[in-house]
Amino acid sequence: MHLEIITPESKIFSGEAEAVQFPGLDGSFQVLDNHAAIISALAKGVVKANLNTAFSSPNSNELIKVDASDKKVIRVEIKGGVMEMQNNKVIVLAE
Repeated sequence: MHLEIITPESKIFSGEAEAVQFPGLDGSFQVLDNHAAIISALAKGVVKANLNTAFSSPNSNELIKVDASDKKVIRVEIKGGVMEMQNNKVIVLAE
């Protein structure tokens, strides 16, 4: 699935992911490739994405933290927001 994480200031990440975990208002939840359409509000916490390939970006955003033991896993701390998954594309509008 295609994942985009966007803040009011900039697009933080755009790429392909196998699974994405979110801090929902009622607890964390995860969407996988080809998940049904969903829209959800997000709480303060961490968006964790399992990417299709190892993360490497020469212009990497300091908000993206790469897992030390698995370069396919990234984490982005958010203050809240909303996510939408439709047609195998996830858009996260985050604060």
